Amino acid sequence: MTFPVVGMVGGGQLARMTHQAGIPLGIRFRILSDTAQDSAAQVVADVTVGDYRDLDTLRAFARGCDVITFDHEHVPTEHLRALEAEGIAVRPGPDALVHAQDKGVMRARLAEIGVPCPRNRIVADPADVSRFAAETGGYPLVLKTVRGGYDGKGVWFVRAEADAADAFRAGVAVLAEEKVDFVRELAANVVRSPHGQAVAYPVVESVQVDGVCDTVIAPAPGLSEALSAKAQRLALTVARELGVVGHLAVELFETADGRILVNELAMRPHNSGHWTIDGAATSQFANHLRAVLDLPLGDPRPRAPWTVMANVLGGDYPDMYAGYLHCMARDPGLKIHMYGKDVKPGRKVGHVTTYGDDLPGVRERARHAADYLRGTIDE
Repeated sequence: MTFPVVGMVGGGQLARMTHQAGIPLGIRFRILSDTAQDSAAQVVADVTVGDYRDLDTLRAFARGCDVITFDHEHVPTEHLRALEAEGIAVRPGPDALVHAQDKGVMRARLAEIGVPCPRNRIVADPADVSRFAAETGGYPLVLKTVRGGYDGKGVWFVRAEADAADAFRAGVAVLAEEKVDFVRELAANVVRSPHGQAVAYPVVESVQVDGVCDTVIAPAPGLSEALSAKAQRLALTVARELGVVGHLAVELFETADGRILVNELAMRPHNSGHWTIDGAATSQFANHLRAVLDLPLGDPRPRAPWTVMANVLGGDYPDMYAGYLHCMARDPGLKIHMYGKDVKPGRKVGHVTTYGDDLPGVRERARHAADYLRGTIDE
């Protein structure tokens, strides 16, 4: 019996967890990794170390794979078109993925299909930023590089024209957006297969600290059924209209006046969906694999009324393994996921998941474990 070979470009923790999801299915998994020490490269048997920006490297890696997918959005769009032209299955394809690669392209397309977004436009220089501010009610504004930003990088909050200069120094096009008066951030995660089957996970609340995801609560507490359903329908519409195959995360603002606006798109497994490993009948990683292989999608429903995921960030306490004894003894229901990364201050090195019937208790358990492993508490 021959099982398919899935090739994933990128060797980070998303590839590591996608590989883990494919093991029970017997799926053969390959990765194209920057280094042999990357998170997934430590655990995947078939690793190619090379530069994803080099077309010949991509071609050699894709040879023998049944499908190519990604743990990041940075592969040049023209390289993916070349692979498709040579008959290689790329999922999501370049026509879809460009909307996660280029914020300007994404905003223009979402406007075409009627998806609500913050007011925005491409700006040429700091003076143009001031003109945009005048059009939208003034400062403060948000500036973003159209390509390359993540986890708060490539994003600037500006309160005056003089603050805008830094955004233009990288030589990349800059998108200006109104600063939205939001009450919290949400994420709607969906998965879509090539023949159009799609599933939607519960809408979650994503708590950000210094531009980095800190905690995810599933489902988003206090979110009305109507607004939750609207967010799910919006994400499913985006997936269909953009031709997404695989997992799509739609990051959203919930505004003070009860609206939802699209902030960002990610066409791969996403931090806001890590809770699904332990908290859903089928994880985002398993469903992403099912989708790119065009298998029937799995049940996205939660296993418990509440699931909380907290990212474990590096701190000044490098020996996280020493914290397992305390955390596991204190909370036998705790799930710990570490990524094999060197511990550096502020770096995502793992996450913990808790679930149960009592949201305050579930949230406290996750927060305690993440803080103890980081070394910010010691009891």
